[in-house]
This record gives sequence, structure tokens and C-alpha cells, in this order.
Amino acid sequence: MKKNMGSYDKLIRLGVAIVLIILYYKGVFPEPLGIIALVIALVFTVTSLVSFCPLYTLFGLSTSKKEK
Repeated sequence: MKKNMGSYDKLIRLGVAIVLIILYYKGVFPEPLGIIALVIALVFTVTSLVSFCPLYTLFGLSTSKKEK
């Protein structure tokens, strides 16, 4: 697995994940949407921790710095 996420991308994903988790526990989302929000938060957290996003490979994207 080659890293395809930069540091800003990882920080944004972790921030969005934290916000989604907080909103879920505050009761902002109704039950079916709350579960979806938690799943999205989990995916964002895992992808930011491993610095790899499978969707980026499908679309040929990369936000990581190019190594020389």
C-alpha cells in the first residue's frame, strides 16, 4: 500500500470524524443517519491513520508530497 494522503488531508479527515462523533453523541442525527455518521467517522479515522485512501487510487488522486 503506497501512501496517497498528505498531512493536511489526514488532519481534515480526523477533524471531520471528531465532529461527526460529537454530533452523534449530542443526538443531532436521527438514529439511521447517526449510524451512517459513525461509520463515516470510522472510515475517515482508519484512512487517516494508515495514510491511504482506496478511493484516491480509483480516481488516480494523491495529496501526499512527491518523493524525489
